Amino acid sequence: MSNRYAIVLAAGKGTRMKSKLYKVLHPVLGKPMVQHVVDQLKSLNLANITTVVGFGAEKVQDQLGDSCEFVIQEEQLGTGHAVQQAEKYLADKKGTTIVVCGDTPLLTKDTIQSVLDEHENTSAAVTILTAHAENPTGYGRIIRNQDGQVSKIVEQKDATKEELAVQEINTGTYCFDNEWLFEALKKVSNDNVQGEYYLPDVIEIAQTEGKTVAAYQTDNFSETIGVNDRVALSQAEIFMKNRVNEQHMRNGVTIIDPTNTYIGVDVTIGTDVVIEPGSVLKGKTTIEDEAVIGPHTELTDCHVGANTVIRHSVATSSYIGKRVQIGPFAHIRPEASLGDDVKVGNFVEIKKSKIDNNSKVSHLSYIGDAEVGSGVNVGCGTITVNYDGKNKYKTTIEDDAFIGCNANLIAPVTIGKGALVAAGSTIHEDVPADALSIGRAKQVNKEEYAKKYK
Repeated sequence: MSNRYAIVLAAGKGTRMKSKLYKVLHPVLGKPMVQHVVDQLKSLNLANITTVVGFGAEKVQDQLGDSCEFVIQEEQLGTGHAVQQAEKYLADKKGTTIVVCGDTPLLTKDTIQSVLDEHENTSAAVTILTAHAENPTGYGRIIRNQDGQVSKIVEQKDATKEELAVQEINTGTYCFDNEWLFEALKKVSNDNVQGEYYLPDVIEIAQTEGKTVAAYQTDNFSETIGVNDRVALSQAEIFMKNRVNEQHMRNGVTIIDPTNTYIGVDVTIGTDVVIEPGSVLKGKTTIEDEAVIGPHTELTDCHVGANTVIRHSVATSSYIGKRVQIGPFAHIRPEASLGDDVKVGNFVEIKKSKIDNNSKVSHLSYIGDAEVGSGVNVGCGTITVNYDGKNKYKTTIEDDAFIGCNANLIAPVTIGKGALVAAGSTIHEDVPADALSIGRAKQVNKEEYAKKYK
């Protein structure tokens, strides 16, 4: 078992967000900020992750589930006080604890790993994650001595002219010797304007005690951005989007217009896939090799087979096979399953239905709560009438059936293998295999009626 631990600070409400949604639950690229942080920590196989919650505690806990332990900071008395709440899980444990803010969604596991390694290699009591900022205004500056060691952190308002010129900034992420951390926190005072206990105060305590204070400087400032308002949230979205898109392109995906393509962090894409502009890929979507997605297509939690083409369409929580043609303007709703070589054309809606290999629903149709066999042709304007206002019923269309245009199939009903349904029919009884079913009203022609009417 690893002797590394993590504390995630997620107790703040985030008043500058001006939102009913608690700050750390605001999404970046479709995933709450705090979930990004915890996911990166989980990938490092730490012995324990403790998340400090306060405002919105239940919702944060619901989001993170059993991925970590939780402690509640009843009063917002500063970051030092927040870390103290984790003492019941971590006190007296030997090892290293990293403290990360829940509003730093861009921080990567590689950077976390690096700062942990630096901390342990230098046998430091405290290691600060720092970054180089072209414009360090607003950040605490890292002041080093002639030997390159950290001598102090100076806040913007307290810095001299020379210190203000320093571009190495404090990111707010720290590693600590775990046992020493909780002893040092007992010495932190709240004798300040805010009356709060600040975590950075333990750095001065370490120096007073002659402990080593180290710093690890990441070469990627954008990783360290903390999100405190909607402007920073939009910046984090851009950085995350660019990072994810670049990774896919380097892995063999063609993204025609990365600026206007949104791919979630949990999306998996094969090689030689082409993503056209305006496409949005969310959740745990998987796209196999040589598929073409877009333009202007939204996929959420879908599996898309190789060589499938989806244009100007929306699909959610569905399985889509190989060499499928979808769109334009199709809607694949949850629990749809499309086999290989299926065609779903323009203005078709499919919901909770299975469509087997080589079947076609080409245009202007609704297929809901249905099981459609292979080699079936569904004509324009066909509707599976699945809902009577109270209950849903199933329509079954067996292999090689042909459904004429503008047919209403009133469920529960079965269209047998190889059967034909005449255009314009309303079918409410089962159709035997290889039969022709006609369910039209009798046509009546009134001679000369039009003249009289006019």
